[in-house]
Amino acid sequence: MLTSPFTFEKPTTIADAIEAVGDSGESMFYSGGTELLLAMKMRVIHTERLVDIKGIPGLDRIVLTDANEIEIGSRCTHKRIAADPVIREHAPALSTLCDNVANVRVRSVGTIGGNLCFGEPHADPPTMLAALNARLVLQGQTGVRFVHADEFIRSELETVREPDELLTMIVFPRPTGPVTYRRFKHGERPSVNVAMAWSMEATSSTIKTARVRVGALGSRPQPLKAVEDALKGRSIADVRPAIEAVLAEALDELDINDDRHGGADYKRHLAGVLLLRNAEEAMTRGKRSR
Repeated sequence: MLTSPFTFEKPTTIADAIEAVGDSGESMFYSGGTELLLAMKMRVIHTERLVDIKGIPGLDRIVLTDANEIEIGSRCTHKRIAADPVIREHAPALSTLCDNVANVRVRSVGTIGGNLCFGEPHADPPTMLAALNARLVLQGQTGVRFVHADEFIRSELETVREPDELLTMIVFPRPTGPVTYRRFKHGERPSVNVAMAWSMEATSSTIKTARVRVGALGSRPQPLKAVEDALKGRSIADVRPAIEAVLAEALDELDINDDRHGGADYKRHLAGVLLLRNAEEAMTRGKRSR
């Protein structure tokens, strides 16, 4: 099926792109288009005008800043992130994730910003970025604002981004401990995914803080607070029993949708299995870094 007719603009600055889109809801930003164009062809999404941001400089850069944070431009493709030396050195789990997103066409053309803004529940990056405590930089007609990855997705296929706001950058602290990611998938999308990020005490094998996120179960990634609290202050050797002591309670608190990817009980079980596998990998990495 073909899309409905639309016009096409290609601005060269962020300000021009924001002005071209406006706040009427009749125009949309366009970059990789792997999700957007498919939705337009299926007549799920209709827009009068596409504003192509591929020609705007700076949106495809990846840097480690003097503030010890990693910045990823929203127009970076999954392939670009997977191969970037900064990501491979400081956040290798994110590199591996991006190297396995969907299929080779999506990895080559699809962008991290487009993935986030589409709000697809069965996606890989949102769960990892929430575990990494990432902030998303949104720029619109009224200025710039930062939104935490945990708060960006409002519900299925809906985010907090306003129509005139362009997601320009993803920023997260350089990880100081092990970061892990596991998923179970049907086809090209995860049915369940789990990401875990630890920070470690400088002089011991003790976990300072832990962030655990489970995705693809509901409309957005969800924290496992009981697991995070159980891990804080624990030595690496005590990780598994600490998790097992609270796991059932933590999993029961998850909001899980029954869908074609499986029933709630099935996906709850998978989340527990993936969490423990994440923990085993993190323990191994944590021991090696001591």
